[in-house]
Amino acid sequence: MSDLPQVAEILAKSRRVAVLTGAGVSAESGIPTFRGLGGLWNGRDPMSLATPEAFASDPATVWEFYRWRRDLVSQAEPNPGHRALAELARHRSPNFTLITQNVDRLHQRAGNRDVLELHGNLFDVRCTQCSRTFDRTGVALPPLPQCVDCGALLRPAVVWFGESLPQDVWGTAELAVEQADTMLVIGTSAVVYPAAGLVMTAAAAGCTVIEINLEPTPMSHFVDFALFGKAGEILPRLLAADMNPSE
Repeated sequence: MSDLPQVAEILAKSRRVAVLTGAGVSAESGIPTFRGLGGLWNGRDPMSLATPEAFASDPATVWEFYRWRRDLVSQAEPNPGHRALAELARHRSPNFTLITQNVDRLHQRAGNRDVLELHGNLFDVRCTQCSRTFDRTGVALPPLPQCVDCGALLRPAVVWFGESLPQDVWGTAELAVEQADTMLVIGTSAVVYPAAGLVMTAAAAGCTVIEINLEPTPMSHFVDFALFGKAGEILPRLLAADMNPSE
């Protein structure tokens, strides 16, 4: 990580910072990446369950999968990478925007506020009929949960494959990236679009893009700096430099 001192200096001089995080950040908390769930879940491909078609044909199985994921995430704790980003946000507010593809809410549990959740989260549920959304954090859900207002079937409030991102969240994320001086891209494979496209948006706007990942990704050729290693080790070091730029 020979570039870390230079990256720290760039970060310290930045007026506006945008951050995009992916599953790699939470993997350090023991949460397997979606594509790394061991290949199968109860004999099924997890990716085949995260679709509107799967829910329409077998909602009970899809809900069983998502209850398992909720339980798994609930037992995890934020790691030093999550906590460093929360502290960086407090230090730089309001000129800091955290955008995440993760649905585990570990950023919020670490202390981040106003997180832009591109793919929703595991703890909200949405009615399939009236579209109302409810927070069911810590609530044990029945096999087929129903809306308290209209009685229709509830679904996980996540963005499934084939669905569009929430336009209000996406618009805010794009604007934050376009206005940022520096963008940190952390723990993401950079293959899931449109989220991965934010990297190109930042580059086109003249933003300095810094990648933090365990290994190179398809986006590594387009970034200005790449720091390879654990986010939980790199981010605290960048935070320390940002908080004490003269050191």
